[in-house]
Parts: sequence; C-alpha cells; structure tokens
Amino acid sequence: MLQHQFFRKALVGTIAPLLLSSVLMTQATSANALDTTYARFNRAGELLRPTKYREWIFVGAPVTPKDMNDGKPAFPEFHNVYIDPSSWAYWKRTGKFRNGTIFVLEMVSVGDKKSSSGNGYFQGEFGGIAASVKDKKRFPNTPGNWAYFGFGDKPSAVAQAEDACAACHKANAADDMVFTQHYPILRAAKPEASGKNRGIGQDSIDIRRGR
Repeated sequence: MLQHQFFRKALVGTIAPLLLSSVLMTQATSANALDTTYARFNRAGELLRPTKYREWIFVGAPVTPKDMNDGKPAFPEFHNVYIDPSSWAYWKRTGKFRNGTIFVLEMVSVGDKKSSSGNGYFQGEFGGIAASVKDKKRFPNTPGNWAYFGFGDKPSAVAQAEDACAACHKANAADDMVFTQHYPILRAAKPEASGKNRGIGQDSIDIRRGR
C-alpha cells in the first residue's frame, strides 16, 4: 500500500510540471504565431514579392469575365486571394484585420468555358500577383492604413497611388477596405458569424476560430 501511494505521489509530481510546461509552451507558440510578420520590405520601402503564399489561407477567387461586362471589365481574370496565417488567426479571434495583415491576389486567366460538369468559367494560366498590406507605421495617411502593390515580374514593388486601388476599396468594400462581401470564408470565420454565414456543417476547429 505504501509503495502504491509513493508511486502515485511521484507520478503526480512528475506529470504536473510537464502539463504546466506544455500549457506555457502552447501559449507562447500562439503569441509568437500572432506576431509573425509576412509582409517584408527592403530598405527603399518597397514590398518584397511574397513567397509560398499558396501555403497561406485561401479566401476566395472572384472573377469579372469579359462577356459579362461588355468586353471591358477592369479585371477580366480570376483573382485567387490568400491571407497570411497570423492575420487569419487574429481575424478569427477579433473580427478585425491586424496591423501587418497582408493579402496576396494571384491573377489567373479565364480558360475553358465548358467542362464535363457543364458550362462555366474555369481557370486557365497564372499571370502576375498583387498584394495589399495594412501597416499604420508605414502608411499612416492612407485610408485604413492600407497600401496596394502590383509586381508584374519584379521582385519588389512600390505602393500604388491612392486612386489606383484604395479609392475603390474605400467606396465599396464591406469591412475595413476588404471586400468581405465576396469572401464567405472570411465572413464565416468572423466571431459574430452565425446561421447561414457560418455555412452548413462548418464545425471544424478552423471555422470555429480555434476555440
């Protein structure tokens, strides 16, 4: 009996510190993840072309095709949009875009319009990328502290003039210069989302904002 009691005390004494250490490590990891910066700039203040963005969180792929816009849409291609992981985690917790948020917009041409499933618009070939960054220190005087960048084939890009992108976002975007009205993934992850905004059966840990 005494041996059993000694063993139990020794076991509890060993496990308790391990559990506490695990909790502290998890909290530290979560905090560090939220502090990770994905938007990187060179000394000239140009945004460096993001890499590995396809490993980020995909939020949508809007398209405004030519044959629905009299042949002259502002953006005739698909826009595959990604948000960096830290800002996604912050959005799920707070419903706000943190300072340092970066979205990457990957342009893809409209390819085939017929498939075995029927007629539609299907993605073709990759084009360039663009990005938007929220940074109150770098862009204190822009609407919402957002700046917009187009890369073409260059490794870095300067912020575009406000009338190039910001004006349209300011006038039409639903939430802090972001067109969340076109991205149900963002709407579903927002803390106050409920009912149809959350989607059917979306009870995974991701869609429940990490709870």
